[in-house]
Amino acid sequence: MIRFGTLGAAKILPRGLLYPCMDEPNAAILAIAARDRGRAEGFGRWAGIPKVLDDYDALVTYEDIDAVYNPLQITAHREWTVKALAAGKHVLCEKSFAANAREAREMVDAAKEADRIVMDAFHYRYHPLFIRAREIYLSGELGDVQHIDAAFSTPGERMGADSIRKVYELGGGVTMDIGTYPISFVRHITGEEPEVLSAEAEVGPPKVDVYLAADMRFPSGITARTSGDMRDGVKLRLKLTVTGSKGEMILLGPITPQNGHRLIVNAGGEERNEYFDRRPSYGYQLDAFLKAIETGEPPITSGEDGVNHMKVIDACYEAAGLPLRGL
Repeated sequence: MIRFGTLGAAKILPRGLLYPCMDEPNAAILAIAARDRGRAEGFGRWAGIPKVLDDYDALVTYEDIDAVYNPLQITAHREWTVKALAAGKHVLCEKSFAANAREAREMVDAAKEADRIVMDAFHYRYHPLFIRAREIYLSGELGDVQHIDAAFSTPGERMGADSIRKVYELGGGVTMDIGTYPISFVRHITGEEPEVLSAEAEVGPPKVDVYLAADMRFPSGITARTSGDMRDGVKLRLKLTVTGSKGEMILLGPITPQNGHRLIVNAGGEERNEYFDRRPSYGYQLDAFLKAIETGEPPITSGEDGVNHMKVIDACYEAAGLPLRGL
């Protein structure tokens, strides 16, 4: 049994950990702490979490837990992940993994020193939908892959004017939020690390990108374009398209396939659609985290992968002429 403590009561907590633990007999949330104890107590009562602790320090050092879930604002990821690791806890850290690559490296070094698992919470990567897409990519069915396009947009007004996603000091910016997914898609479908060739951005609040698109090239010669868009009035869009010399593959709904998804392959003059189970991707993520703890083998979205991911995000900001987060 892996006993979790959670830092805060973020909106992602029910989907990201609580519900998966309810379906997993070998995992449970034992403790919670928040900046506002009243908020922690209220969530704890609703969720059936037995222990409410006074503050984050008390939680990461709490002897009765084995792992810490860190869904705090991005600029708090390094501090509390490092403290949890130093206290001997494994850490499942929400994305974006850190404010920048330097902070991500400090987190990974802390995990190595403590001999603990730290995992970047890109849950989609463990769902059969993306695993199958990667199989098709590697199979040669699409021929020589030439270009990948990945885009995620959602209306900014849905987030609210005071959203932490729009505050630079808290790690705000579309590339740190929904835009992190398209970058992860192209990295993980290829299994390569890209060079960022150029990027253009639109700024809303000071230093905060509400739109950023980047052009990339991989060592294999494949090119990619990724974009994140949270400008007011944009339409919801989430799509990954892989184009090869013999065909095209499209993923619809890759982040939350439990809410509907489709894998479309156009090759050899025919189109086929593939569908997979509706088990939430967060459940598969919990499986991977527990397996990593049990075996000691790093998960696919390991801390090292988190460092490489943050290097690409840093490069996107630099190419767009924007400051890195956390500086």
